[in-house]
Amino acid sequence: MAKMGTIHSMLSEGKGRISVGRADEVAALVIANPEKLSRLMECLWDKDPGVVNRAGHALERVTRDAMDVFAPLLADWKTSLLGLLPEAAENKLRWHLALIVPRLTLSHSECRRAATALQSWLEDGSSIVKTMAMQGLVDLTRQDPSLLPEVVDLLRILSRSGTPAMRARGRRLLMKLEGTRETPNRVRTRFAETLARRR
Repeated sequence: MAKMGTIHSMLSEGKGRISVGRADEVAALVIANPEKLSRLMECLWDKDPGVVNRAGHALERVTRDAMDVFAPLLADWKTSLLGLLPEAAENKLRWHLALIVPRLTLSHSECRRAATALQSWLEDGSSIVKTMAMQGLVDLTRQDPSLLPEVVDLLRILSRSGTPAMRARGRRLLMKLEGTRETPNRVRTRFAETLARRR
């Protein structure tokens, strides 16, 4: 069994800045010990790009596999994560944040703030970042249905003019969204219902 160290020391291990290293072990460790979340979160702002990228990888796994447990704890980090979106320089961190942030409980204005950052990433040089930004925008529509018309229009454009990965993802996302495409009245109703639940 691999020796356990601090969260930071475990994330420091890896061959290159984008290698996974022990990020999956860190995710499992944090899921088993939620009180260690803050140590993982602090690594998102580390000076070492490898640590930053692996911290993003680990946090994406935590939010994917145990969001029901971590939602209350991540609420304290929501403002920081929203602030990190436009500041994130590492491609791997960007594509993980594109999946992580829409999983947080966001207000209408916070959804709009996140959507603005993700839309800017559609001009990123990395195809993976752009593809994950598309996914993130679709995920945001679950909390802010008023984003749907704009997101659908973007997907229609990108499914024709984007990279092969973007076109493939765009077509899949469009099929999912347009299969349940709602009328404007229904979009307004869903938005009102979302606001009521947050009160």
